[in-house]
Amino acid sequence: MAAASLFRPFRLALVQLAVSAQKTQNIANARTHVLEAAQKGAQVVCLPECFNSLYGTQYFSEYAESVPGATTQALSDMAKEANVYLVGGSIPERDATGKLFNTCAQLAVHRKIHLFDIDIPGKIRFQESEVLSPGNSLTHFDTMYGRIGLGICYDIRFPELAMIAARKGCVAMIYPGAFNMATGPLHWELLQRARAVDNQIYVATCSPARDVNGTYVAWGHSTAVDPSGTVIATTEHKETIVYADLDPEKLNEVRQAIPVTQQRRFNVYPDVAAGKQD
Repeated sequence: MAAASLFRPFRLALVQLAVSAQKTQNIANARTHVLEAAQKGAQVVCLPECFNSLYGTQYFSEYAESVPGATTQALSDMAKEANVYLVGGSIPERDATGKLFNTCAQLAVHRKIHLFDIDIPGKIRFQESEVLSPGNSLTHFDTMYGRIGLGICYDIRFPELAMIAARKGCVAMIYPGAFNMATGPLHWELLQRARAVDNQIYVATCSPARDVNGTYVAWGHSTAVDPSGTVIATTEHKETIVYADLDPEKLNEVRQAIPVTQQRRFNVYPDVAAGKQD
């Protein structure tokens, strides 16, 4: 496993944004919150999944745009204005062939790898694959504070992404996401804590605020978890900013006390990160 050789303390801000049907309003609201987060000391800021559009298979085509495009340019402008590293949540993307993706852009471009196809009888049925195509690559990006891995929402249910990220030297995984009122109470925090404690890294999630009148009702509860699996920052469901201070001393303390990073038995089971590229 690659050591987290570069890790400087930094403040992470998770912008739990209230998302409307108006794209320009959503972008302006994001800018306001990104600037506020920077004023309060955040060096890395994250927006939620589908921050510029309503979330739903019926909306993706209507709101889709190219990457780069108008929204990614707005993200670049607000990141420069705030002087922060900005994880641009996600937006519906249409590529040159007309395919649609759920894409996080700005510091890196990550297309959601695992599409949200579920059917819980009596609660929720949602099939992203009816409209979207999946991404096919892992995403890690470097900052002056350390290397960070990136996933989108349903990606968090697949532990391999965080495992590979940790073994490639990432100090944190960030997941813009929008769990719903059925899966959120069950697994939102549980999955974050599992990814954190298994890999001894920080894990953070950023959700839209809850709109009880929307066609898709998000759980909210944007959260940050430390490498021991302890929740260090969270909120309820309203629009807000969640702040978490990520500390290399905590990561080192956890890895020294319970040295699983040095005790894996790749002679017994394979290393999922072997052969993977950044």
